[in-house]
Amino acid sequence: MRLRTTHRAVQRGPAAQRFVLKGTPLVVLAGAWSAAAYLLWDSTTVPGDLSRPHLAVSRFFSPHLLHRTADYAAFGRWDWVLSEVALLVTFALYARYGVRFMRESAAGRVGTGMLLGMLGFAILWLVQIPFRLADFWWERRHHVAHGGYVAYVLADWLQLGGIFVSLSLTLAIVMGLAGLLGRRWWILGGPVFVAMAALFIFVSPYLTSLHRVHDPVLAAQAKAIARSEGVGDVPLRVQDVGKRTDEVNAYSFGLGPSRRVVLWSTFLDGRFPSSDLRFVIAHEYGHQAHRHLWKGLAWYALFAFPGAYLIERATRRRGGMRAPEAVPLSLLVLVVLNLAALPLQNLISRHFEAEADWSALRTTRNPAAGRDLFEKFATTSLAEPSPPTWDFVLLEDHPTLIQRIEMVEAWKARSRRG
Repeated sequence: MRLRTTHRAVQRGPAAQRFVLKGTPLVVLAGAWSAAAYLLWDSTTVPGDLSRPHLAVSRFFSPHLLHRTADYAAFGRWDWVLSEVALLVTFALYARYGVRFMRESAAGRVGTGMLLGMLGFAILWLVQIPFRLADFWWERRHHVAHGGYVAYVLADWLQLGGIFVSLSLTLAIVMGLAGLLGRRWWILGGPVFVAMAALFIFVSPYLTSLHRVHDPVLAAQAKAIARSEGVGDVPLRVQDVGKRTDEVNAYSFGLGPSRRVVLWSTFLDGRFPSSDLRFVIAHEYGHQAHRHLWKGLAWYALFAFPGAYLIERATRRRGGMRAPEAVPLSLLVLVVLNLAALPLQNLISRHFEAEADWSALRTTRNPAAGRDLFEKFATTSLAEPSPPTWDFVLLEDHPTLIQRIEMVEAWKARSRRG
């Protein structure tokens, strides 16, 4: 069989031989990518035999609340759609006409590329401002957010500065690699993207204003939860957001010594009993215990390599990434790739969140607190309990509230069985 296959390949001529030589590595790479993706997905699980009941949303949320959350969410959805359309149109125009700004630069090849990248980031920020303000106006109208518009736009400026610096540094490295390696820059460019993402995750806690928990009882409970999850060295911190929102949120971030679990101060304003707080804290420590930040970085790496290759292919007609003329086009490609990857990114995030919910149930053994917490998200943050499918696919990085309540009920049934 092998002799016949080889003979036929020889008879097909040089074009077929080039296909065999080039195609085989691509097949191997695709196979390796698929295997890595499978292993990453399989490393994040809830029990495979878990049977979730199908619960009616009306059983847990009143018709008035369902109407209110649907009305609130609808505006945000269409505001997002319009902002993405504006972003794509703007970057398409920038990709076509952005090279004209090169006339004002005397910074050399890499410096000019960085200048065009910085300008692109500024365009991104400016285009999003009207839609962010519209969203903020809607939140204020529904008494979810408050404060001034200028303060809202300028909030989190330290993190914006961090993104700005990382983008500039990434462009400088990529253009340097392209100057040395030509079209093969993406082979080392992928690791550069991953390294910059890891650096940003690591420094983000140091760019965010946080403080210790003032309640000694809650602090002691958080330490006990962290120890039971095997991450006793990760501290709990509070982020003051009461001046700009009444919504609640909690998150985990950082890598290694910078790891933190964060509660928004609105969680501590008296609307949530201590049992609910322990549940949400256990959920966030579950992210740390299951190394979701590292796994998320690994998923990013899987997308960074093909993404870098596609950017290299798309920019060839502009001279490749060694040429500053290619930078505006590369930004457009990056925006398109991020949008295309959004459904899969949300799917992965929901997978992480489901495991963190299950971890919180196992740690607290208090399903009533989990159910109460998820029900209150609809009233405190106007989260829609069961959004439309397209919204769920494109925008939701958590399971729906009703799905999370279904998991609580499934855990209760499982625990009763032993």
